[in-house]
Amino acid sequence: MTTLELLRARKSVRAYTPVPVEPEKKRALLEAALEAPTAGNMTLYTILDITDAALKARLSETCDHQPFIAEAPVVLVFCADYSRWFSLFRSDCAQTRAPGAGDLMLACCDALIAAQNAATAAEALGLGSCYIGDILENYETHRALLGLPDYCVPAAMLCAGYPASSQKERRKPPRFAVEDVVCENRWQPRDLAAMLARRDGRDAAGFSRWLKAFRERKWDSDFSREMTRSVEAMLQAWNHPPET
Repeated sequence: MTTLELLRARKSVRAYTPVPVEPEKKRALLEAALEAPTAGNMTLYTILDITDAALKARLSETCDHQPFIAEAPVVLVFCADYSRWFSLFRSDCAQTRAPGAGDLMLACCDALIAAQNAATAAEALGLGSCYIGDILENYETHRALLGLPDYCVPAAMLCAGYPASSQKERRKPPRFAVEDVVCENRWQPRDLAAMLARRDGRDAAGFSRWLKAFRERKWDSDFSREMTRSVEAMLQAWNHPPET
């Protein structure tokens, strides 16, 4: 497949065969992640390769109770990490400023770009992958579980493995059209309800039912509120770390 074909074919895979991912394939996936664009060539992230079965099982609970995480052959946590650079900068100048919110955003961008490189590489290697946004929940628990220092926070989790047959046969959810999302030069309003109707082909009654269920599941939900609380805690810890 060409790269464009891989991008069109890729879908989230949440069930895997018991076949382990070969070490050379995992290495290739990680090397692909490190080839991603990075601000100033600083690589503002750390990738945690979660191999401990007990830790995977714990993460499967803390990340919104998703058992397939414990069964995934590959589990990677991409952390936005300014700890190394800040330590190096401070060794050069003891009065140098501490990392701020802009640095956190930049490090998150670095981490997420690397994660997407890994997801694309997984597809090229015949593996299926799934992002776990719920790593943003339970910040204090995840920080302790993963031994994260100051100025290092979890930005994304990616599970990967050989897709189960049910996942291979599952249809990829449709995406929006370019015309629905792309604006030329300046932001322009779009009718999201109409965009969704075109994308999913629901009638008015079906759309109303879907919207209510989707809002309750994705927006007005406990995990969504916890994710917001956790990210606020990350920002608080990032901006006000303990004095060292």
